[in-house]
Amino acid sequence: MLYPSKLIEGRLIRRYKRFLADVIVSGEKMTVHCPNTGSMSGLLEEGNPVLISGPHNPKRKYLYTLEQIRIKRPDGRRIWVGVNTAVPNRVVSEAVSEKLLPGLEGYSSFRSEVSIGDHSRIDLLLDSDNLQPCWIEVKNVTMVLPNPNVKSNFNEGNFACFPDAVTTRGRKHLQVLCDQIDEGDRAMMVYVVQRSDGEIFAPASGFDPEYADELKGSVDRGLEVLAVQANVTPKAVKIFQTIPVRN
Repeated sequence: MLYPSKLIEGRLIRRYKRFLADVIVSGEKMTVHCPNTGSMSGLLEEGNPVLISGPHNPKRKYLYTLEQIRIKRPDGRRIWVGVNTAVPNRVVSEAVSEKLLPGLEGYSSFRSEVSIGDHSRIDLLLDSDNLQPCWIEVKNVTMVLPNPNVKSNFNEGNFACFPDAVTTRGRKHLQVLCDQIDEGDRAMMVYVVQRSDGEIFAPASGFDPEYADELKGSVDRGLEVLAVQANVTPKAVKIFQTIPVRN
């Protein structure tokens, strides 16, 4: 996914009210939209470099959107982290179209934001004349830990972990995907790691043990799990490689 226009550099002041962030751009304070409702643990140190997109639709109250934050790991590495939760859906859609995701190469078409179950929507539904329909839910992963079971030591180790906050909605998605498996379809979770140091995916049981248990149970019911690492740069976000999954 290429950004349609050059991102704007700034510095983070704070993130607040879930959907807002204050940043400094060219010496001026700006309030921008933060499209990430998670805790964003390990990312929100004041002064961290940020990249924002915009201006967007003039009817929007906040014309600019927070896209990336650069963090410094304790080992000294500096890494851009993609925080816009809409980006992984676009990245995965492109990868499906280009037949880059293992196990999904045979699908010829897909639809986005498909209604399913009781007032739920799933990100993608893949169709093919010769294959079972495949329902896909995409999640953005921004947190790296040395131990998925412990809620500390952010930006250390190499475990890319989801979620970074309790998510009842995420558990519901797992349940409705398993319902489709019971109907004879395929279903898959795709976790997009928007940072280069997340080398193994694992559910963050230290943040939401119920989600971790639900994911394990869903895998036992036939849910497929794919984790991919994205190459995050100021110009683009593209899938780089698949990474191992530890349930």
